[in-house]
Amino acid sequence: MTNQGLNHQKLPLHVGIIMDGNRRWAKKNGLPVYLGHSRGAEVFKSLALYCNKIGLKYLTVYAFSTENWKRSAAEVSALMVLLKKYLNKVIKEFSSENMKMKFLGDVSAFSPDIQKLIQKIEKDSENNTGLQLNIAINYGSKSEILRATKILAGKVILKEIDINSIDDKIFSENLYTNGDPDVDLLIRTGGEKRISNFMLWQCAYAEFYFTDVLWPDFSEKSFNDAIEEYFSRTRRFGGA
Repeated sequence: MTNQGLNHQKLPLHVGIIMDGNRRWAKKNGLPVYLGHSRGAEVFKSLALYCNKIGLKYLTVYAFSTENWKRSAAEVSALMVLLKKYLNKVIKEFSSENMKMKFLGDVSAFSPDIQKLIQKIEKDSENNTGLQLNIAINYGSKSEILRATKILAGKVILKEIDINSIDDKIFSENLYTNGDPDVDLLIRTGGEKRISNFMLWQCAYAEFYFTDVLWPDFSEKSFNDAIEEYFSRTRRFGGA
């Protein structure tokens, strides 16, 4: 699948993706769950490279939520092994792609070796000018908003800022996505029609695109279909 026909001048600035369906894909294909997650990781890698190639500026993917810790110990353990393996692959395979990478969420919950890999990837890519790839891990939007609220409350108590000066801009500056534009298009795969605690603040005026395609089957064509649907929308941002 090529990007022929896409209007690059009208690409959304920021696309968010809830990558859902790995476990159902594995079950559908008679495979263990970890192979569904492994296939999903490969699809993610391919799509990130494609988005970089077509000139997308920001891509944020929901990789591991704060609620995912509730899954079975075996599945969480497999996900941690996959995460470490994936981060090592990123260091090797993305190093020449000019992509800037950021990790959104409380990474302190991960093992020291995973935290070290995250720090290395962010440091090594901080001056890159291609696609900014945000990976949300141990991320939940409610937790993010509470964190920002506590930070601002602390600044008010210390008299660093006046409470009346807090506006949308200042609040946004205290989110994990500080400096990034709000989401223009939110894609969710797997057939569910909810946003599952993902970027509630940043998606205030996002266009939503839901597809029944399970994440491991998501392709460049699937992404292009979502972009074409986005092109057809009229965005009013609350206006007439």
